[in-house]
Amino acid sequence: MRSWVCSYVTRNVVNADHPPHPFSSSQHFGSPASFRRASVRLPLTSTPKLRLLKLQKFQSLSSTNEGEEDSESVVQTLKIPDEWLLPSKAIEESEWLRVTLHKWLDDEYCPEPTNVEISNVAAKSLYTSLLEKETDMGVILLKMAQDLTSVSYQESFHGAFTSANAAINLIVERLES
Repeated sequence: MRSWVCSYVTRNVVNADHPPHPFSSSQHFGSPASFRRASVRLPLTSTPKLRLLKLQKFQSLSSTNEGEEDSESVVQTLKIPDEWLLPSKAIEESEWLRVTLHKWLDDEYCPEPTNVEISNVAAKSLYTSLLEKETDMGVILLKMAQDLTSVSYQESFHGAFTSANAAINLIVERLES
């Protein structure tokens, strides 16, 4: 996918093999020089740092041969530990998320009042999910993203899904440590 910057640069470079366009800069300013078209690569985004997660494998009950695993019948999922489902532990983990996410948002972007609200909503969402005995991180992520849509992001550098992803990444890091 090309960005508007690349499109602008390649559109405005004159090719020596073709006559100049009537509105090109070389025509306008009477410059006799012509330029060769060159491919331009700009680093528009940084490469995301992906980490390998330890995932539990569950085999589907619909597998036809017990000895063989069909690639479609194996589902990989990341789960919350069962001890987090206890109300006292749920409070502890949601409070940890509130503090940690708030600090992460302030460090990653910039300190702003929205970060307080985001971390409060994310912590409440995690707490509710744990009390509902939800252990699937994917389900928790989607519920948290839905809950975070209640926050106004007008004066913020991020959005609901970005914030939910950050919260889940912090939880995964906590589980791995």
